Amino acid sequence: MDLVALWAGLVALVMILYVVLDGISLGVGLLFPTALEGSERDTLMGSIAPVWDANQTWLVFGGGAIFASFPVVYGVLSSALYIPLMAFLAGLIFRGVAFEFRASAKRKASWDKGFFLGSLLAVFSQGLILGGILSGVSVKDLHFAGGALDWLNPFSLMVGVALMPGYALLASCYLIIKTSGPVQERAYRQAKKAAWGVIFFMAVVTVWTPIHYPVVMSNWFSAPRIYFVWIFPVLGLACFWALLGSLKARKEVAPLIWAVGIFLSGYLGLATSFYPYAIPPTVTFREAASQRETLSFLLWGALIVLPVVVGYLIYSYAVFKGKVGEELYGH
Repeated sequence: MDLVALWAGLVALVMILYVVLDGISLGVGLLFPTALEGSERDTLMGSIAPVWDANQTWLVFGGGAIFASFPVVYGVLSSALYIPLMAFLAGLIFRGVAFEFRASAKRKASWDKGFFLGSLLAVFSQGLILGGILSGVSVKDLHFAGGALDWLNPFSLMVGVALMPGYALLASCYLIIKTSGPVQERAYRQAKKAAWGVIFFMAVVTVWTPIHYPVVMSNWFSAPRIYFVWIFPVLGLACFWALLGSLKARKEVAPLIWAVGIFLSGYLGLATSFYPYAIPPTVTFREAASQRETLSFLLWGALIVLPVVVGYLIYSYAVFKGKVGEELYGH
């Protein structure tokens, strides 16, 4: 059994689960100012109240998995991206504090702003982290050899901005399912606008990425990768048009499915373009991995913990399925 490839797949799975699930919660925070004060904002809060903290379990799980299975990746990226990582964690903390205090506050306006700003900081910082990784990290002898601001460049700033319509798309499609009335009607309009923003930035990233790494262009047009790497852009476009069609037809569940499909197409497209590099453009997954004995031992823990986390998440969503109204805020 190829444990390195297996763990690379597990980490990739956990991270996309976090991006999609907590992306919905963060996207609701980004859309928060568009809702009217009072009942509409309570409805938005109520839509994610039972699951938003459980979604962040995937971040903890993913961070722990990277630390244990690919310690070189953890050490290099935590040094190279220290500033955006700390900003990301600060945004999550600030968002969580605002979420909890708003529930019992008589004057909610300041906590509403805090919830929005915390979400905005977390989303933008995530984009800076991804952009910093895609921009390349200077590594020497499996240690970070660059500067503290290497991640700060036009490409990473663009990715930070690009993630905002992406999370807004996930959130608006989720709100179509969970809400009704004016909130749902606005979510339909927001989903359509966000979808066009997402497809625009995906095109920009597709054009801009090979500028950073000519090897990516080579991967796209050389065998055997050429036979499958172009499947993902086509899949993304197909999901985009299906999403627009489902919004026009006023479907409720389908838009979220197609929105997730767009995210998966972009995620898998980047992964196949850069593989086998865990830290582009120099460190491969095999160079970054722990010893085989460590990976084997960790696998037993993952086989126990992963089904429990998945089961709890499914249970949470099943219990709190259906529409959310003001009277259900906080559940």
